[in-house]
Amino acid sequence: MLALLPAVLPVGLIISIGVIAGLTLPLDRQTLAQLTLYVLAPALILDSLFHTTVSFDNAVGLLLGFAITSLAIYLIVWGLSAILNLSSSLQTSLVATSLFPNNGNMGLPLIAFALGETGLDLAIIYMLASSILMFGFGPAILKGGGVSSGLSLTFKLPLFWAMLAGVGLRFLLDELPFNFDEGIELLGKASIPVALIILGMQLATTRFDIGIYEAFAAVMRLLVAPSIAFLVGTILGLEGLGLQVLVLQSAMPTAVNTFVIATEFGGDASWVARAIVVSTLTSFLTIPFVLWLSTSA
Repeated sequence: MLALLPAVLPVGLIISIGVIAGLTLPLDRQTLAQLTLYVLAPALILDSLFHTTVSFDNAVGLLLGFAITSLAIYLIVWGLSAILNLSSSLQTSLVATSLFPNNGNMGLPLIAFALGETGLDLAIIYMLASSILMFGFGPAILKGGGVSSGLSLTFKLPLFWAMLAGVGLRFLLDELPFNFDEGIELLGKASIPVALIILGMQLATTRFDIGIYEAFAAVMRLLVAPSIAFLVGTILGLEGLGLQVLVLQSAMPTAVNTFVIATEFGGDASWVARAIVVSTLTSFLTIPFVLWLSTSA
C-alpha cells in the first residue's frame, strides 16, 4: 500500500489545485482540453516514441496481449451497454472509462518500484500502445458515426501524425537539429499536469453521486481487465516479467486523459470525471492485491 503513495499523492495534489482553480478562476475548460489534445498530448507521444530505447522485437507478445485484452474489454462493455439499452452518451463513456488505463503517471512508477528497470522497459512499451489506442482511436470511439467516419476523424487529429512522426524519426535520426527535441519534450511533460488540472476543474462543478455505473466502470477497469489480461497472457505463453507487466498495467484505474477526450469528442464529462475518481480511489485496495498475485504466481 505504501508503495502506491509516491505515485498517487502527487496526482491528488494537482487535481486539488485544479479544483481550487475551477472555483476561483474564470478559466475556459474547453480551451484547456483542446490545448492538451491538439498540442501537448501529440508532443508527449512524439517525444516518447522518439526517445524510447526499448526493442519492439522483444515485446511482440506483450503488444499482442494488450491488443486482445483491449478488444475483449471493448466487446464486453459494448455488449452489456446494448443489453441494458443505455443512452449513447453513457454507453460511449462507459466504454472509454473501462478501456483506457492510467498506465503512465501511475503505472510506470509502481512497476519501476515493484519490478525494476527491466520491468519498466516493458511497461513503457505497454504505455505507448495504450496511448496509441487512447489518442489515435479514442476520439473515434467517442464520436461515433461508423468506421469510415471514425477513421476520417482519427486521420485529422495531430495525435495520429505525431505517432507516425515519432516512429519515423526514431529510425532516421539520433537527435533533432537545434535541440528541437528538447522543446518537444517540454511540451509533452506539460500534458499530464494540465490534464489533471482540467479534471480538478470539472470536479469542482460536478455533483458527486456514486451510482451503479461508476461502480461498474471501476470493477471493469480494476478487476475484470487484469483477469482478462492474465488469461490472455497465459494463452499466449507469456511468463515472468512479460505476464506481470501485462497484468499490472491492465489493473490501473481509468486514465485522466479519458476525461480530456470525452470533453472534446462526446460522452458524459461529469460522469467520466466521477468514474475516474472512483476507480483511482478504489485502486488503493485492488492494486496491492493484483501486485501480490502477479508477483507470487
